Amino acid sequence: MTQEPGETVGIAAGGKTLEGRFFGPRPDEAPTIVLLHEGLGSVSLWKDFPARLAAATGHGVFAYSRAGYGQSDPAELPRPLDYMTREAVDVLPEVLDAIGFRTGILLGHSDGASIAAIHAGSLADFRVRGLCLIAPHFFTEASGLAAIAQARTAYEDSDLRARLARHHKDPDTAFRGWNDAWLDPAFKAWTIEEVIAYIRVPVLAIQGRDDQYGTLAQIDALETQAYCPVDVGIVEDCGHSPHLEKPDETLRLIADFVRRLDRIEAARAVTA
Repeated sequence: MTQEPGETVGIAAGGKTLEGRFFGPRPDEAPTIVLLHEGLGSVSLWKDFPARLAAATGHGVFAYSRAGYGQSDPAELPRPLDYMTREAVDVLPEVLDAIGFRTGILLGHSDGASIAAIHAGSLADFRVRGLCLIAPHFFTEASGLAAIAQARTAYEDSDLRARLARHHKDPDTAFRGWNDAWLDPAFKAWTIEEVIAYIRVPVLAIQGRDDQYGTLAQIDALETQAYCPVDVGIVEDCGHSPHLEKPDETLRLIADFVRRLDRIEAARAVTA
């Protein structure tokens, strides 16, 4: 890869062309932190977080938009209700191969955190040395579904569509693909708790205490069911997006976690 830092690139994965962007060193130069966005996210909606993350850790950072988001190819609707599992098992491996991913961390927010957890708990991908899960979902909660229903009203009655259109070439597909799936009556039974016990790498879980889309029960499930090391950072006076609402605190938590993983990897290299 010869692109300049922050330059948008196109990668082929899942039969689609997806927009991606590199920050800092490339995968052949340093470990890589791969960013997996939320249900309404995209490369651009990470804002300055990827560049700050690369600077804080010294690792490369790669962000991409899933199909139907950002400037990536369209997605077919309606999304299947197991769309996060399909992204984790079928598409994400192709993304990692396409960028030459050698070793590093999966960092996901919301839906992206769930995708990261499914990948680590379902596949023996030894390139993934750790997970950072921001506001992960492992099961549905009535309060979270109510907030998603409120988002539908906001999309129809407020300027939410116009704001999303700044980041998605097809905001209707981006919104409906996420919102319709979560509000499908059958989705109330959705759970990925079974993957937790199969995660074999260290995990950092971060959640805002006032997250409107998920309670701390999500973090409790991870702590009580995981056999891997789990660190938790609860961010006070913060909602669903700690990396945007409380970026300094969130970056500190992540940078500390990355440094610990770096020390572990360095010790392994010495004893190998």
